[in-house]
Amino acid sequence: MVDNDQRTFPKLTQSQIARVAAHGRVRATAADEFLVRAGDRAPPFFVVLSGQIEIVRPSPGDDTLIVTYEAGQFSGEMALLTGRRSLVQARVLQAGEVLELDRERLLELVQRDAEIGEIVMRAFILRRVELIARGLGDVVLLGSLYCAGTLRVREFLGRNAQPYSFVDLDRDSDVQELLDRFHLTHADVPVLICRGERVLRNPTDAQIAECLGLNEPIVNDHTLDIAVIGAGPAGLSAAVYAASEGLDVLLIEARAPGGQAGLSSRIENYLGFPTGISGEALAGRALSQATKFGAQLLIARRAVRLDCSTRPYTVRLDDDGNIVRAKTIVIATGAEYRKPPLEALTRFEGVGVYYAATFMEAQLCAGEEVVVIGGANSAGQAAVFLAERARRVHILVRGSGLAATMSRYLVYRIENHPSIELHACTELIGVEGETHLSGVRWRNNRTGTEEARPIRHVFVMAGATPATHWVDGCLALDPNGFIKTGPELTRGELDAAKWPLERAPYLLETSTPGVFAVGDVRAGNIKRVASAVGEGSISISFVHRVLAE
Repeated sequence: MVDNDQRTFPKLTQSQIARVAAHGRVRATAADEFLVRAGDRAPPFFVVLSGQIEIVRPSPGDDTLIVTYEAGQFSGEMALLTGRRSLVQARVLQAGEVLELDRERLLELVQRDAEIGEIVMRAFILRRVELIARGLGDVVLLGSLYCAGTLRVREFLGRNAQPYSFVDLDRDSDVQELLDRFHLTHADVPVLICRGERVLRNPTDAQIAECLGLNEPIVNDHTLDIAVIGAGPAGLSAAVYAASEGLDVLLIEARAPGGQAGLSSRIENYLGFPTGISGEALAGRALSQATKFGAQLLIARRAVRLDCSTRPYTVRLDDDGNIVRAKTIVIATGAEYRKPPLEALTRFEGVGVYYAATFMEAQLCAGEEVVVIGGANSAGQAAVFLAERARRVHILVRGSGLAATMSRYLVYRIENHPSIELHACTELIGVEGETHLSGVRWRNNRTGTEEARPIRHVFVMAGATPATHWVDGCLALDPNGFIKTGPELTRGELDAAKWPLERAPYLLETSTPGVFAVGDVRAGNIKRVASAVGEGSISISFVHRVLAE
């Protein structure tokens, strides 16, 4: 049983309970009655007035007791706000009375009552953190730390705040019994056992999201005020401001909230966090805000085509025929790291070559040498973070140094860290290995000297390729594929796009009215988290103007 601390499991005062009561109804409870069952979508919120309720995580063996609620305490965690399936069961231990609120009334409460909203939101977030820490979810992952698919699935679950238990096939002596029970072989790895019912062999992100019920069904004939495509800092900011200002908003993310920033181990120059914050934590907080204000979220759904020929606009998702209609669009699909031009590199992705430096990847290279490719802040943050665990970190940059591309505080740390070595004017020219990366070669382009090292881990964080293939032919792009907006658009580009209005495009508006681009996907963007957040919020002020036209 977890420690019943006052932040995670607070007790409301009589005055606070009276304010909650204005949004719900009082009902009697009977001993052994189930108020919530695991798998229920968007279950009610309960405040205990009398009696006791126990919260358990059901399992094939003995259920795991999480906490017992008494008078003044309330049920629920983040799944209640997001409308997702409950991970736990609530059973009446001692008959009494409860206050019951459905999800809509709870959202109304946390938006209108700042004090209770803060208490509930903090408790919900901490309860989800506790479930994650203890692996009390409805997923069991069978895999190997040396399998690229396992790393991908673990990253997807982790970045989407999904609690799960992990069975390491290389270390767990009892794994064969589990494999036999579900008729599995090592060739099926990674394997996801979902809700104790379905077995997914090397599943896609979309299959995992569907099995866990992360998304509500899409209503094809519903027209939104705004669709935000991409849940990086810019998209999350747009969703928060749009939802908080009463707009009907849907946030669509191809993988997990946070974008490239979500992969950062520590951001230390973002306003308000003097000790730094991880990109994943920052994204999690922003998503909680958006959810609190009623924004909807689609996870593991990819926009594949924008139809801007008629209004409302249509965004086609994946290849399953689902569409989203919206009066306005905010594009925040960001950019991906550019891969070095090595044919063999893709063979080692997830098994020696990585595009993120989180705690998960750092575990794989403890005590070893690693290579970080890139000279911007993301590469510097990764190098400093990895140096805490790796024996040595080699930074490869094509330029003559870091001063022109990296924040000074990171340059100073790199220059003074005994485990970090900078290789200027240097690029990776070769990788080798069988099932896992085993060695690399790099070349100093100034001297022509080549060097081979038995290094098993390479982190690629260089360059940027915008995710704009799905809007090509619909919006004006610059020569590198980034979306042009506002003053960057020429008269000729607006004429070619048949701009229909007398006014010029608003700041951040594209060559199509009511379609905006923010963050790293936008031409001329400033590659800083704060800038992306600012652009996301600013875009909503122009969305209101467009909706009023």
